[in-house]
Amino acid sequence: MLQPLKETFDPADYPDLLVGLSAADDAAVYRLNDRQAIVSTTDFFPPVVDDPYDFGAIAAANAMSDVYAMGGKVLFAINLVAFPEGEDLDILREILRGGAEKVAEAGAVIAGGHSVKDKEPKYGLTVTGIIDPALVKTKGGALPGDVLLLTKPLGVGVVTTALKRQLTDPAHLAAAVESMKRLNRDAADAAITANAHGMTDITGFGLLGHAHEMAHLGQVDFRFFLHKLPWLPGALAYGEAGAFPGGTTANQQFFEPWVEFAPEVSQLYQDMLWTPETSGGLLVALSPEHVETFMRHCQTAVVVGQVTEGDGHLRVGA
Repeated sequence: MLQPLKETFDPADYPDLLVGLSAADDAAVYRLNDRQAIVSTTDFFPPVVDDPYDFGAIAAANAMSDVYAMGGKVLFAINLVAFPEGEDLDILREILRGGAEKVAEAGAVIAGGHSVKDKEPKYGLTVTGIIDPALVKTKGGALPGDVLLLTKPLGVGVVTTALKRQLTDPAHLAAAVESMKRLNRDAADAAITANAHGMTDITGFGLLGHAHEMAHLGQVDFRFFLHKLPWLPGALAYGEAGAFPGGTTANQQFFEPWVEFAPEVSQLYQDMLWTPETSGGLLVALSPEHVETFMRHCQTAVVVGQVTEGDGHLRVGA
């Protein structure tokens, strides 16, 4: 939907816009000087869990993740709120408290916000960060021979859908909430330290959708090793029970032309890999010699695949 907007301006007139509409990426980057660039992004959505505080914290972590996906540091954020008229305002206060405390955990601050009336609660942030222009990490930087690492387990989409169907084990839900609330700050710092070539965060397009974006922009192929992919507790069982969100089918229909599954990859795993995630981890491409450095600074990271020469295709095998 944004692509037609590229016709409204000439990129040559904005040489300091380092990352904008030219290629789909996680956040915009605007150079201020040789050592500083602003990173700007926004995200908001309806509740994915029942607890208002947790919802606020998850939404904030998810919004800030796009700054981390560029390798940046969060400076401040602006609240974006939609809330039903006549609803208990204590619920809204808890949502905002969860968001504010998560932003504070990131070393940043809530500096204001905007609210509208709506039939369904929605919450998120507009986030401003900063980065050295020479250190910006984009989706399209992966190189043949790189290793792929993932910094959070998969399966949030089926766990939260199972919650809506009242199927979740409390321990499984707690693990998913903890994962969604965990900042990608350590992963971003590790990417800078380990000189990662490219990365993105795994959210609504699922692992395969976001991986295709990276591979397409880098004009390479990705190969994933199914047995190395990490899953949240209970996720595969909820997938077996059919607790897939609606976005699963949409992701499959759009990205399927670029994905090949080996014969041994079951339908369950195929469906799981199309499933949207919320506040997922970073998918990072870097040289093999820097994997140990990255994992030392981000202990949740797992090697899940490799980069080969190609043109944007993905292969998932055992």
